[in-house]
Amino acid sequence: MRRRLIRVAAILLVLPSLLAAVAGWLVAPWYLHPIRRELTPDLVREADASFAVTHSQREDFDVSAPDGVRLRGWKVTPPRPNGSWVLLFHGVADNRVGVIGQSEFLLRAGYSVVMMDARKHGASEGPLATYGWLERNDTKAVIDALNSDLQQRCAAIQRHGAVGPVCAPNHIFALGESMGAGIALQSAAADPRIEAVVAEASFANLSEAAHDYAGFRKYPWLGKTLLRPFAWTLLYRGEKLTGFPLANISPVKAVASRTFPVLLICDENDDALPCRHTKMIYNAARGPKQLWVVPGAYHTAALGFYPQEFQRRVLPFFKTYAKPSASPFMVLPHACPGGRPETLKFIAKRDAGVKRSEGEERRCRRAFDAGCSRRSICKGSRTPP
Repeated sequence: MRRRLIRVAAILLVLPSLLAAVAGWLVAPWYLHPIRRELTPDLVREADASFAVTHSQREDFDVSAPDGVRLRGWKVTPPRPNGSWVLLFHGVADNRVGVIGQSEFLLRAGYSVVMMDARKHGASEGPLATYGWLERNDTKAVIDALNSDLQQRCAAIQRHGAVGPVCAPNHIFALGESMGAGIALQSAAADPRIEAVVAEASFANLSEAAHDYAGFRKYPWLGKTLLRPFAWTLLYRGEKLTGFPLANISPVKAVASRTFPVLLICDENDDALPCRHTKMIYNAARGPKQLWVVPGAYHTAALGFYPQEFQRRVLPFFKTYAKPSASPFMVLPHACPGGRPETLKFIAKRDAGVKRSEGEERRCRRAFDAGCSRRSICKGSRTPP
């Protein structure tokens, strides 16, 4: 009788761990191939209705990732842009429309936004999702393409004398939720052009997230003890399928590797990625950091629960790190006869709503006298040339 009890107890201890290991092995492919939320015409109309509220203009923005994957998204600019851009990152099994609420208040505040479908999501290509490992390089490509596009428009100003935008972003920020928050943090660690990040409900690392799933999103201690083999086999098979070290996909390591400002948001009643994840990131962050625990909110629901408070925290955070720099505008040589490189800077200042000094006005008039287009150089001057 005693031996039978020992055998039963041993089976009860071993069987859950064995089943957890099998489950992790089976779940790994699904983890890398999340359900794709298609970008339907109805979703596009929903987005356009939101952009219409702020009188913003949407433009298709396609980018080739370093590995050749085609990434698709939008650039959206408000009627009076402040010169800064925010990269928006959606969550897993979602698409760019998932961050439409965040885009609306940012556009209203004068920020231009880039809304991309992550690889293997929405309209973007890609064989699998890597939760930041490849996506951080995708973000670099997006920023490169954004800068290149703005520079080409400035070149058009020079060639044709047309009214155009600022030649390069004054500042680039990032805002993401869930998977997108983790990607935003890892992207900022890899690319110093991202100056500050707002991250809601990020995962700390894939191992920690696997423990939560193993514990049925209720008992992480169970996922770290009896059902720990779930995380072991999930990560092991994931590495075999991708060739990437999944254990190194870690926003915690990202914020510890580079100093940059972060506003970390966690939702009090988040069962998917509990506040433990965000607090781990907060403790590891080396740069200026803020933490907002949102009372009563569920996963990525901070904006829905407290829209005014969300904006009250995010907008001043970005504004703090959007102070004018010594050279906020890119200056390109002007093509007009006798023109000066400063001419393009005048246009940039005009488009950003910045008044020119009297000295700049005089140089603008001299450039006009040298043969440059009055429309392209001095429109909006206090004293017409």
